Amino acid sequence: MNTRSEKAVLIEAIKAKAGASCIAVVTDFKGMTVEELTNLRVALRKEGGELHVVKNTLARIALTGGTHDVIKDTFKDNCAIALGTDDPIAVAKAIQEFAKTSKIFKVRCASLDGKMLTPAQVDALAKMPNKQQLLGQLLGTMNAVPTQFVSLFANIQRGLLYALKAIEEKKAA
Repeated sequence: MNTRSEKAVLIEAIKAKAGASCIAVVTDFKGMTVEELTNLRVALRKEGGELHVVKNTLARIALTGGTHDVIKDTFKDNCAIALGTDDPIAVAKAIQEFAKTSKIFKVRCASLDGKMLTPAQVDALAKMPNKQQLLGQLLGTMNAVPTQFVSLFANIQRGLLYALKAIEEKKAA
């Protein structure tokens, strides 16, 4: 990364990816092996995210004025940025799962649609149900209302039939 034009291209690439991302997580990775970083990248890719290790100065320039501007000043020492475009909860879960297996890896902070999150808030986000689970719960709730409505009318008709049957039996006797 020697020439100014190469740096400009990298800055624009980071800016475009960060602009399309709903979540950006700044992490510490000092002392991690290449294999560990590769495992994290694979886990994030499965969840629609990606991990970038870039120079702090370039990351600060790329994030300035964008959605994730609130985290630009946290780029110090050895850090990486995880970006997620689809489901921020899935990305947070992948990061937290990886953090459980690594003694070195830590979350510094995050930006969720421009709002700064602490490591504790990222952990709380990771514990929330993901998009598919929330949709399932919503559909279950939506399905429960008509089901209960049909059941209510069936019980009314059943009660009416029992009453008519009782009247029939009384007249027959």
